Amino acid sequence: MFNSLIAMPADPILGLLTQYREDTHPQKVDLGVGVYKDPAGNTPILNCVKKAEKFRLETETTKVYIGPTGSPQFNTLMTELAFGSDHSAIIANRIRTVSTPGGTGALRVAGDFIKRCNPNAVLWVSDPTWANHTGLFEAAGITVKTYPYYDYDSKSLKFDEMLAALSQVSPDDVVLLHACCHNPSGMDLTTDQWDKVVTLTKEQGFTPLIDMAYQGFGDGVDIDAYGVRKMAAAVDNMILCSSCSKNFGLYRERIGSCSVVAKDANTANIAQSVLLYVVRCLYSMPPAHGAAIVETILGSKELTQEWLDELKVMRDRINGNRAILVEKLKANGVARDFSFIARQKGMFSFLGVNPEQVARLQKEFSIYMVGSSRISIAGISEDNVDYLAQSIAKVL
Repeated sequence: MFNSLIAMPADPILGLLTQYREDTHPQKVDLGVGVYKDPAGNTPILNCVKKAEKFRLETETTKVYIGPTGSPQFNTLMTELAFGSDHSAIIANRIRTVSTPGGTGALRVAGDFIKRCNPNAVLWVSDPTWANHTGLFEAAGITVKTYPYYDYDSKSLKFDEMLAALSQVSPDDVVLLHACCHNPSGMDLTTDQWDKVVTLTKEQGFTPLIDMAYQGFGDGVDIDAYGVRKMAAAVDNMILCSSCSKNFGLYRERIGSCSVVAKDANTANIAQSVLLYVVRCLYSMPPAHGAAIVETILGSKELTQEWLDELKVMRDRINGNRAILVEKLKANGVARDFSFIARQKGMFSFLGVNPEQVARLQKEFSIYMVGSSRISIAGISEDNVDYLAQSIAKVL
């Protein structure tokens, strides 16, 4: 059986990580992997997480299965974090949430759920979108197509083209939107643009699937959820996938959630039964440890405030990295306008150099990024930004 297999191409980002680790250059820079890094280049455990873990170790009494739904308290708190505790959809009991193995698990659950709702549904993703989106949904048997989003030349949104494309989407289809911190472009919808997308969604009748992997990394927990909350109040059907990897720093714990918003409580119950069937067939039970950490933090006013403070530190550092890179490029005589980097949000941006220049940066200067020139802003630090700017200036 195995003799007929054909090797699959390696993930380009994971391949970059291996090359970076093997590189002996003393000034090497990793701008590939999308994880938060502090000024020393480490990805620390948040203090609030350490406190929550300590509490869990002292109070946990069993390792028995948690059930396909996951922790009810975690699900409730994640729903309130995403939608707001006083949201009309929560008050009307229209939302059902299940725990998932990270944001990726949430997306795969959503994919299988969509396939059961409508086997012929087409799922539309932005051009570009997170590299794993297409593979995840195609693995669920869904046809994936793209709508215009990012203009590589002007470093802005193709918003009019986006609206024109979405106005042609069938009511039977699904449109994936990034809640905030668009991966990979860093270009987010403004609140005004969200309002227009919500209005169009309601008019067209397609189902929005919102991926919120970075809540709190853009402008703040509530502002970043603007589109999620506006959409849920306006439409009868919606899916939300959330992740705790970045904003809680729980990457390896693999915890996230998938929420469905239905037109009423009865329909929500039916949707939840399908969600749980999907979960049972995919992985049976979600992991418990990460969920326990998150619910401990969000269930405590003191720990929640500490988390918000630590999240602000991470957000401010990333925004600061954006500003300092633009400043250093100017200082090194780069005439090209890179100010768009400072205007974007979240972990990523396209640097806007060509594949040959990306290759030179890696070969000559040991600066690692994917071929599209997408860079992880968190990989920039005060220690490497001068070298990085000088190297970019040389290849330009």
